[in-house]
Amino acid sequence: MAIIEIQNLTKRFGSMTAVRDVSLAVASGEVFGLLGPNGAGKSTVIKMLTTLLPPSIGTALVAQFDINRQRSMVQRSIGYVPQALSVDGTLTGYENLLIIAKLYDVPRRQRLPRVRDMLQYVGLTDAADRPVRTYSGGMIRRLEMAQALLHRPQVLFLDEPTVGLDPVARKAMWELVQQLQTDYGTTVFLTTHFMEEADTLCDRLAIMHHGQIVVQGTPDALKAAVRDRESRDAHPQASTLDDVFIYYTGDDLGAAGDYRDTSITRRTAQRLG
Repeated sequence: MAIIEIQNLTKRFGSMTAVRDVSLAVASGEVFGLLGPNGAGKSTVIKMLTTLLPPSIGTALVAQFDINRQRSMVQRSIGYVPQALSVDGTLTGYENLLIIAKLYDVPRRQRLPRVRDMLQYVGLTDAADRPVRTYSGGMIRRLEMAQALLHRPQVLFLDEPTVGLDPVARKAMWELVQQLQTDYGTTVFLTTHFMEEADTLCDRLAIMHHGQIVVQGTPDALKAAVRDRESRDAHPQASTLDDVFIYYTGDDLGAAGDYRDTSITRRTAQRLG
């Protein structure tokens, strides 16, 4: 059963079309990855699905709620970890989560137990009473995950969740996403530039280029398709998701995003690094 259904989603900013006629479905409980160069439209898609931006044309159902007509119901059904900082460094980890619990109307009797349980789940119990400004990049990301999960959403949106993290912190984030599937069957919709991340985590994925979906399928199926197309000799080479990405997006350096995209990515990497 599809928990996200996107139909002809389009977003225009003046004369520029950032997302053009995107349609896809995400099954309940799967990890779905949206890949593409900077400026391809990935973050714009997520912002529309999380109701932060209204679509110019088209619509989507998230957890059975319409992003145009039922925005508040969508917001209560999802968790969202953006690229931008979403925790308060002057507060402790515990205080950050307590504020979120109140914002989402978690019943008063459940707030403290749920905050403690979530801190334990993401491995931050020992750091709960420390100001977040003392946290490492990996700890900040785990706290942001805890915030997004505190109200037990059906769908979790992750926009470049491991950008700026070192390999150890990145691996810990992967394990947390996989644990969510095992423990709660949470549907995860993520964007990433790390092909190894997409290959490790995603049940299915789609690649965007110039605002459009150019291909979608399972990682293995996409790799096999590119291998078959590019290796017609008697000794075909094993394709990787990097090969798939390059095959469908090319090597045009002009497609690698603008000043704003680069600035956002570098700021995120700097704060988590």
